[in-house]
Amino acid sequence: MTTDAERLINEAFTDTPTAYRDPTPNPAIGTAQPVPQPGRPPMSQRATDASTLMLTAGLSTVPPGLIAIGLLIASDYADPVVVGMICAAPAVIAVPILAVARLLRGAQGIAPPEHHHHYNGPVSQQHHNVNTQTRGLIAKTTNNGS
Repeated sequence: MTTDAERLINEAFTDTPTAYRDPTPNPAIGTAQPVPQPGRPPMSQRATDASTLMLTAGLSTVPPGLIAIGLLIASDYADPVVVGMICAAPAVIAVPILAVARLLRGAQGIAPPEHHHHYNGPVSQQHHNVNTQTRGLIAKTTNNGS
């Protein structure tokens, strides 16, 4: 009488292939990091159509640009200084715009938000400082308004 381990070893060394599929379901949450999947990330059909349109529009500018570069090089009109200025112009324009946007984004939290309250009839507003204490293994919260 052979054990299961001996039977598996004997089958592994014979010419017949063996296979085993674990029937237990995979855990829903684990410690493994997510693996990036090939292809486009999941998004709506509208976003997929828009991204395809943008990619196509971007690629459609390549052939005219290559033709223009070829013509400039062939005719000896390509001045390296002018080409450098044309290539650097987007960065020169973008840097101050990004700096101003960052300043404006940081200035949002400085001023408190403005509240407007409109009431019809008598209103009583009471503002109290509240001391809250939470104690114990099973928490019991006590609010003391003053």
